Amino acid sequence: MTTSPYQNKELVETRRPGRRGLPPGLAVAIELGRALCGIAIAPLRTAIYLAVRKQKEEAIRGDLATAAPVLPAPEDLRPLDAEALGGRPLRIFIAAAEHSGEIHAANLIDALRKTAMDAGLKEPEFVGLGGAALEERGMRSIGNPGERAAMGFDGVLSALPYYLAMLRDAAQNFRDERPDLMIPVDSPALHVPLAHLAQKYDVPAAHFVTPQYWGWAPWRVKGYRKAVNLGLSILPFEPSWYGRHGVNSKHVGHPLLDELQEIGAPLSGVAARTEELQDPAPCGPLILLPGSREGVVRRNLPWMLDRIAELQSTPEFKDLEVVLPHSRRDLDEVIEQEFARSVARVRLAKSGLHKELARGACAFAVSGTVVLDILPHRLPTVVLYRLKNNRGIWLRDHLFSVPWFTSVNLLANREVHPEFAFTDHGDKDKGEGEAMRVKVRSALERALGDGDWRRENLAGQNHAESRLGPPGAVTRGAHAALEMLAQTRKTAVLGSKGSNS
Repeated sequence: MTTSPYQNKELVETRRPGRRGLPPGLAVAIELGRALCGIAIAPLRTAIYLAVRKQKEEAIRGDLATAAPVLPAPEDLRPLDAEALGGRPLRIFIAAAEHSGEIHAANLIDALRKTAMDAGLKEPEFVGLGGAALEERGMRSIGNPGERAAMGFDGVLSALPYYLAMLRDAAQNFRDERPDLMIPVDSPALHVPLAHLAQKYDVPAAHFVTPQYWGWAPWRVKGYRKAVNLGLSILPFEPSWYGRHGVNSKHVGHPLLDELQEIGAPLSGVAARTEELQDPAPCGPLILLPGSREGVVRRNLPWMLDRIAELQSTPEFKDLEVVLPHSRRDLDEVIEQEFARSVARVRLAKSGLHKELARGACAFAVSGTVVLDILPHRLPTVVLYRLKNNRGIWLRDHLFSVPWFTSVNLLANREVHPEFAFTDHGDKDKGEGEAMRVKVRSALERALGDGDWRRENLAGQNHAESRLGPPGAVTRGAHAALEMLAQTRKTAVLGSKGSNS
C-alpha cells in the first residue's frame, strides 16, 4: 500500500516554501490592501450591477423556486478516506466572531471530533478564534472576536487595529503551526479575509454558513470563490445560486435545527396548537423580540413599544398581554430604561425564549435568526428592519436583489410574515413615518385578530419548514469539510506525481 505523502512530515513542511515564508504582518497588509481596493472600486461595481439588476433579480427568483436538496441522515453519510487524512491527529483551526456563531462552532467541534474518530482517526487538535464556549470544547483560543462584538462593533476605524492584530496572530498560526484545515463559522466580514490569509499558507478553508451575498452586492462572491475551498450552505436555494457563480459548495441544512432538537423545542407540526393558531387571539400573548445587540435594541425597542401602546389603547386590544423573553444580563439596563419611558404594558420574562414562544399567539420581531427560532412554534410574526438613515433606503431600493429579507418568506418563496424595511425618525419624516406606523399597527391587528389570515399564515409556515430539511447540519458539515480535505490531499498527491514523471 502506498503511503500518503501527507503522512511524511518532511514533505508537508516543504510544500510551497516560498508562500510559507510570507511574514504574517505582510500577509495582513496585503489583505488590508485588497479590502481598500474593494472599497475604491465599489462605485464602479455598483454601476455595473445596476445595469444588469433586472436579470440578477430574475435569476435569484428562479433560485428561490428550486426544489430543496435531499439531505442524508448523518448515519447514511459515506465513509471518509481515512488513509488520505493521514495517521497523525488533524489540527483544525476554528473561528467564530459572535455569540450565535460560537454556538454553531461549539457543536461543530463536537461533530468534527466524533466524525474523525468514527473514521478511525486520532482525536483532532483544535485551535482558533473564539471564547469560552469553544475553549470548553477543547479548543485553544488565540483570540476572541466576540469580545469586540459584545461592545457593538463600535465603528470601523476604531475597531480596525483590534481586528488587524487578531488577523496577524491567525496568520502567524497558519505559518508556524500549519493547521490541516480552517473552518470559520458565519461572519464573512471577518472570515473571508481570514480565509484569504489561510490560502497564503496553503491551509484549505471550509466556510460553515455561506454568506448571504445573494441578498445584496452579489459581486462579492468573486472574492469568496478565491478564498474558500468549500462553502457549506444552510438554506435550500443557496446551492443553486452558488453553483451558478462557480463556488464549490455543499448543502448541509440549517444548524439551528440541531440546537432546537438539543433543547427539546418542537421541530414540526405543533399539532396540539393547530386550532388555537388558526383562531383570532386578541388577548395575546404577543411575544416581543427587539434584537440581541445593544445598538439594535436601542434603535428598535422604543418604536416597537409605541406601537404596542397604541394597540393597548384600543377597546379591542385593551387587555393585550405582551411578553419580552430575555436572558441577556448585559441588556437589562437598556431594556429597563426603555420600559420606564413607555406607557406600554409589557412583562419581562427570564424563563427562556422557547418556553414563552410555546404559549404565544403572535410575535413582533426584529429581522434576524430569531424568526427561524419562532418557526417551529408557528406564530404569526410581524418583522421589522429599521434602517438607520436614507442611505439604507437607497441600498434597499437599488442593491437589494431578493423580494424579501425575512428567512421564512424566502423559504416559502412568498410573503408569509408581513415585513417592513424603513427609516422612521419621528418629526424628521412625519408623512412617511406615520404611514409606516399605521401599516405595522394594522399588520399586528391582523396577526392577532384575523382568523382567515392566521390560517393562511400557518400554511405558509408549514411549507417554509418543509424546505429546511431534517436536523444534522453540523454532522453533515463536519463530514463535508473532512471529505474536502481528503480530496484536496489526494489531488495534491496526483499533481506531485504528474510533475515528477
